[in-house]
Amino acid sequence: MKKATWVLTCALIIAMLLTLSACGGSNNTVSLTAEQGVLVMATSADFPPYEFVDGGVIVGIDAEIAAAIAEKLGLTLRIDDMDFNAIIPAVVSGRADIGMAGMTVRPDRLENVNFADSYSTGVQVVIVREGSEITNVDDLFEEGAHYEIAVQESTTGDIYASEDLEDAGLATIHRFRRGGDAILALVTERADAVIIDNEPAKSFVEANPGLKILDTEYAVEDYAIAIGKENNALLEAVNNALSELKADGTIQRIIDKYITAD
Repeated sequence: MKKATWVLTCALIIAMLLTLSACGGSNNTVSLTAEQGVLVMATSADFPPYEFVDGGVIVGIDAEIAAAIAEKLGLTLRIDDMDFNAIIPAVVSGRADIGMAGMTVRPDRLENVNFADSYSTGVQVVIVREGSEITNVDDLFEEGAHYEIAVQESTTGDIYASEDLEDAGLATIHRFRRGGDAILALVTERADAVIIDNEPAKSFVEANPGLKILDTEYAVEDYAIAIGKENNALLEAVNNALSELKADGTIQRIIDKYITAD
């Protein structure tokens, strides 16, 4: 074997060994698409108590759980705020490693991303103005009914309203980039109701006198972390971290910090 060829062969072997070593069991070697050493989380920070801005910083249940996961993986967390409908595209394109925004696992979303194990349960509810003729969820489905429904674009509230009400000719759906804009449409009587997650609904109602949440639930769903389809190493690492954080009570403590029992 010629000397140059031998040197090249040795270099290739060393490179292969280093690659295999990097794929080993260390938590620090998970595959990151956005920036090595940094776990980039895409979110829409208008969804309290899961994510919201406080003092210029994004905080909330999802932010703290993501920080705990990043610590488990030996990574630094960076949170990028964007419109909700931009989160999955950010994960798919590699601009973000994970997506967390009270995101529900749905078949249409599974076509583009994988989801880690669920970490929280959400409830979709309906917000109306005090004195509204809509007194329970069933009123939305009455024959001959037609309401103006405001939702945050691309959320499950949007999906439910579209599939259950708009497609049946029972409502006109008004889609907004932010949940707060949907609430404003309700307050200014441009909408008859808002369909949204129960926890941000509580915050919106508290901040806007004259609104109320209907007693009946619209839907119950599980929240999970979106991860790129090809990033199985990160999916496994996140699931392992979640398992540990559930076992030691960390996730429940974070949830209890933001959501108190009624």
